[in-house]
Amino acid sequence: MCTIDFDNLDLTAEKLILKTAIESPNFPFEYLSIIAEIESWRKEVHRPIYYVHKWWARRLGTVFRAIIIGTFCSQDCSIVDDFYKQLNLKGSRIFDPFMGSGVTVGEAVKLGATAIGRDINPVAYFLVKNALSQKDKGRIQSTFEEIKQDIYSQMQKYYTTVLSNGEPVTVLYYFWVKYLPCPQCHQQVDLFSSYIFSKHAYPNKFPEAKAVCPNCGDINSIHYKDTSVTCQECGTVFNPQVASVKGKMASCKCCGHYFQINKTIQNIGKPPSHRMYAKLVLLKNGVKQYLTVKQYDIDLYKVTVKELSQRDNFYPVISIQPGNNTNQILNYSYHYWHEMFNERQLLCLGILAERIKKIEDVNIRDLFICLFSGVLEFNNIFCSFKGEGTGAVRPMFSNHILKPERTPIEANIWGTPKSSGSFSTLFASRIIKAIDYCEKPFELKAVKVNQKWQSEKVYGISNPISYEIANSFQELNNLCPVYLSVGDSGETDIPTESIDAVITDPPFFDNVHYSELADFFYVWQCYLITNHVSHKDTTRHPHEVQSSDSLIFAHRLQRVFGECHRVLKTDGLMIFTYHHSRTDGWSAILSALVKADFAIVATHPIKSEMSVATSKSQAKEPIDIDVIVVCRKREKVKLDNNLTNILEDAYVNAVNQVERFNSVQRRLSKNDILVVLMAQVLKGLSVYHQIDTALDWLEEHKKEVIHMVEGIYLKYKNV
Repeated sequence: MCTIDFDNLDLTAEKLILKTAIESPNFPFEYLSIIAEIESWRKEVHRPIYYVHKWWARRLGTVFRAIIIGTFCSQDCSIVDDFYKQLNLKGSRIFDPFMGSGVTVGEAVKLGATAIGRDINPVAYFLVKNALSQKDKGRIQSTFEEIKQDIYSQMQKYYTTVLSNGEPVTVLYYFWVKYLPCPQCHQQVDLFSSYIFSKHAYPNKFPEAKAVCPNCGDINSIHYKDTSVTCQECGTVFNPQVASVKGKMASCKCCGHYFQINKTIQNIGKPPSHRMYAKLVLLKNGVKQYLTVKQYDIDLYKVTVKELSQRDNFYPVISIQPGNNTNQILNYSYHYWHEMFNERQLLCLGILAERIKKIEDVNIRDLFICLFSGVLEFNNIFCSFKGEGTGAVRPMFSNHILKPERTPIEANIWGTPKSSGSFSTLFASRIIKAIDYCEKPFELKAVKVNQKWQSEKVYGISNPISYEIANSFQELNNLCPVYLSVGDSGETDIPTESIDAVITDPPFFDNVHYSELADFFYVWQCYLITNHVSHKDTTRHPHEVQSSDSLIFAHRLQRVFGECHRVLKTDGLMIFTYHHSRTDGWSAILSALVKADFAIVATHPIKSEMSVATSKSQAKEPIDIDVIVVCRKREKVKLDNNLTNILEDAYVNAVNQVERFNSVQRRLSKNDILVVLMAQVLKGLSVYHQIDTALDWLEEHKKEVIHMVEGIYLKYKNV
């Protein structure tokens, strides 16, 4: 590895001399995207350290490892070769002001660097602290076994049913449906959009599905494409593909009245009621079987309701505040966070919470609180059934929003080896795998086999992650190379010009509002940590860098970038990843950058974090790439007063990058090409001496940019 001598850099205002690999146009983004693609399909397996707790827009470790290596090696080194070498960035300080799930921090310490992470959201801070802190695997495993011994039987009795022969069996999942009274005749209307409630993830190969009879409630085995089914129990003929709900409307089968679901719920003033209609049980021989709900199940649920009512302060009672992401559930008349769980879930979560509170070791207790948050994510009435052949429970944040589920699934909270999203299975898949990864980190290497890319794990090239976490910048040292803090990144305790590189991923201004979603976890974390219930428990902060107003977003981002400018060494780089599908998303970034005295010196497209996300699969022109934006302080960059050639230069550079992606068989969507081109446009505008003029130019030429995108897309879509 050819490292950079930062003390002897020769960067003048007259001429910028490329000194680092990340600034070179030859940065190998196309090859790195192949590795990143492999990681993206099983992120929680390939980088489990960042998955001990839910966070949104978690970036790929492969990408940030490459960014860090490129930042600290010279332009003539090979990033691909160095990616698989044991490097030592000892003494280099890297700061991430938007820490999120901690990808930058984790990848930095794996490479031997000192890492400083800060986030305004306490949930992000909590998860990264628990992911990166020292862990005693033996004590953690024994703590789990002690918890199991104390409460396993108590919890499992609420997920037990009896077969027709009286044999008790474990219930894996209960299936529920919301219902409303018809506004016209007041009869109960089940909010099914289809009577098929279970089918395989690969239905063409495994076509058998399960449908519930709308007349008697019996479960019928059908072909997933069937449009006419005769119920095996009552003889009713029905179309399983069509039910009472279509879109936002529902119809009453009794009187035929057609009504709007949301409006009806709002008129009632409380969330819709639910009823159980089916269950999936685990037989003693290990076979799973779908059964209808019987009186035994209904009576057992009534027992949980009664037991919950007899317990005080057993769960947090916190109101949901209006917001961009919370208004959707408020419109469904969910006004408190605990209303997103049924009574059995609240009872079992409360039992689990009470036991976790008793863990004496604070560090181990906090790790189990992280695990508890995962249980929350998979065990609420906003979860749905993914079907056979995959993890059964679709967690509530699969859409990155708070979406009410009309046919929720209730999972067995303690779980079995054949469960999904349970306390026991998440302990193995999240906590234990993260610990194992910390002990023996690995990287993925792309290997072509029969014209297809496959991966192999490469061990021994990254430092184990086992450090004490510093509580201040002054505490940083070789044995304590990680400093994490929670708070406004526009104001830090980091000394001026003490950071070698800022590497981060800022939030999108109008997409996912992290604090509104994080409050779902935060109210429970406060409850477990302090046993305190307050109506002020929220992660929202007036300085968080998110707003639906692009001007407010730009101003808040500028504050953070301005602080990055202060703490960054004169010759340091600020690098971040970004994408957006609208011009105002780019103008906000440009404004924040230039007003914080930064200019863009290079941009590289790279595979983004999403490959299987629901939000991506539902998009017409999904964005599959981010752009790596490389910046220097403006005083180190030659400014320009000419806007004449910006579009022409941006077009040439964008086409070159698209062609490089095509060379490795990656086809870009129209919005992908927009990301590539806009990044190149911003690069040119960022060195213009007057920012207001540059912003005006961007607004005036946005139609030309879109026209160029169309042209590039049509030229290369079939190449």
